[in-house]
This record gives sequence, structure tokens and C-alpha cells, in this order.
Amino acid sequence: MGAGRLYAAVATGGFRRYATYRAATAAGVFTNTVFGLILVYTYKALWDERPHLGGYDQAQAVTYVWLGQAFLSTLAIGGGGVEDELMERIRTGDVAIDLYRPADLQLWWLAADLGRAFFQLLGRGVVPFVIGALCFPAYLPADAGRWAAFFVAVLLAMLVGFGIRFLVALSAFWLLDGTGVTQAAWLAGFFCSGMLLPLNVFPGVLGEVVRALPWSSLLQAPADVLLGQADPLGTYAFQGAWAVALLGAGRLVQSVATRRVVVQGG
Repeated sequence: MGAGRLYAAVATGGFRRYATYRAATAAGVFTNTVFGLILVYTYKALWDERPHLGGYDQAQAVTYVWLGQAFLSTLAIGGGGVEDELMERIRTGDVAIDLYRPADLQLWWLAADLGRAFFQLLGRGVVPFVIGALCFPAYLPADAGRWAAFFVAVLLAMLVGFGIRFLVALSAFWLLDGTGVTQAAWLAGFFCSGMLLPLNVFPGVLGEVVRALPWSSLLQAPADVLLGQADPLGTYAFQGAWAVALLGAGRLVQSVATRRVVVQGG
């Protein structure tokens, strides 16, 4: 089996694996929808007081909320990606088996995470978004090209998200317990991705800093492409630069870890 077919099979396996958790998926759809409704009413109240806050009108703000709910599990902003399993395998020493496979460790887990992400997008992301668009006036572009550009930005967001979480997972090579690192990454993800509020709302230097960080590639960047607030090519360049930097850093840390660190439990 060629390398491309191998990783495609891993991604397909990741998709099928998460597709078996039907009850969890249904519960996730319900939860995302309920929290989306709460956030929409909060945003509507805020935008009633401050119309065009952050450059969005109220319909765009509503769309932003439902994109956030769609991406929460897709990009594992609040956890739930393959990093948890990888950290556990490092802790127990089972990662040694992964290193003996005729496959690259990083690419293997990237493929698995992409499979997971695509299922979460279809299984838990689409339904809340559609419900939200039916219940509230939302901004939905009629231009198919805008949707295609948005999908490319989502793909790049998946790469950036994995790059961040892979580095978090690799910290387990040096730490007995990666819980603290994981929770810190979750907090940074929620605040700096725009899950709480669009990053366009953040004022002054704070706004400039959070928009320059990699987490802004996860929600803010794809949302702005769909909402017509950003140039797609410039957004791709920003996301692509962070994806290359993070995946490159992950490759370097992986090399150091597997050569110099004794695996916990192994």
C-alpha cells in the first residue's frame, strides 16, 4: 500500500470510528444547538446596543455564533481530538508500537484527526448550523465561490488546530501528567479563537495580538471569509504560514522526544 493510500485509510478509519458513537453524536448536536440558542440571544442583545460591532451586522453575528458551534468539536477547540489518545499512549509507553509502524508518527495522527474532524463537521456541525439559520435571520452568501473559499479556510483551520494539539500531546514525553498543559491549551483556544466573542471586537493592542496568534485561524479566519470580511488569499497565507510553522515545530519536537526521552512506562 502506498503512503497516500495508507494515510487515506487511516483518515477513513478515524471517520468510521467516530461515526459509531451515534448516541454521543446526537447528544452533541443537542448540546451545540442549545448553547447556540443561548449565545444567539446574548449576541442579539449586544448587537442591539452596539450595531455593527466588530464590523458585523446582526445577521452576520448570528451566523458567526452557529459557525462557532459547528467548529467547536470539528476543530476540538474545547478538547476531544486525537491528542488525548496520543498522550495516553505516550504515558503508558504504547507509543513505542506507533514508532515501529512503517508510517510517520505525525502524519498518522494527522490523518486520524482529519477523519475525526470531517465526521464532527458533518455529524455535529451541520445540523445546529441549519437549525440556527432556520430559526434566526442569518447571513448566508448566495455565491458558491464564497462557500468554496470558506471550505478551503476550514481545511487549513483543521491543519492549524492539529498542529497546536500535536505539540500539546508531545509534552507528555516530558510530563507525567499532561492535564495542566491540555487545560491551558483549551483556555487559550476558547479565548484566542473567537469562541467567546469575535476577535474583531477586541480593542487596541489586545485585538492585534489575538488576531496574530494561530488560534485565530480556527474560527475567526474561516468566519471572516464566509462573511465577506477578509480576502481569502490573504487568509490562506496567514493560516498556511501557521500550519507550516506548527507542523514543522511538531516534527522537530517529535524528533527530539523520540531520540532523547525515555517513554513513560516503557
